[in-house]
Amino acid sequence: MNIFFDVDLTIISEDGNLRPRVPEVFRRLVEDGHKVYLWSGNGIRWQVVDRCCLRKWVSDCLYKPLYDHRQALARQGFPVHPDFCVDDYPELVTEFGGVHVLPYGEPDPGDQEMVRVYETVRAWVG
Repeated sequence: MNIFFDVDLTIISEDGNLRPRVPEVFRRLVEDGHKVYLWSGNGIRWQVVDRCCLRKWVSDCLYKPLYDHRQALARQGFPVHPDFCVDDYPELVTEFGGVHVLPYGEPDPGDQEMVRVYETVRAWVG
């Protein structure tokens, strides 16, 4: 399954801190046979991938369409289709399926949203 993660407030906080358990969840998803992608309305975010040491699990970084999502993917010639989305905004989750997470505004070492994401993916694939 192609799993698309938003960047800002989904895997990183307002000040750029990585959300707890992101590397572990990315590793487990890839080990389970999924492909992990990052997309952002703020552009292609390889700098976040590299700064957070996530490159070994991320298949690609792409520009996230902000409106007319499906049509925008076709117009952009998107190389892969999202099967499951993880985002702090519900619109893409509603459009493509996936899980809406609480925005990660402030660093919180006790945050469990990525654990919930992993459990939701496992339930989704049955």
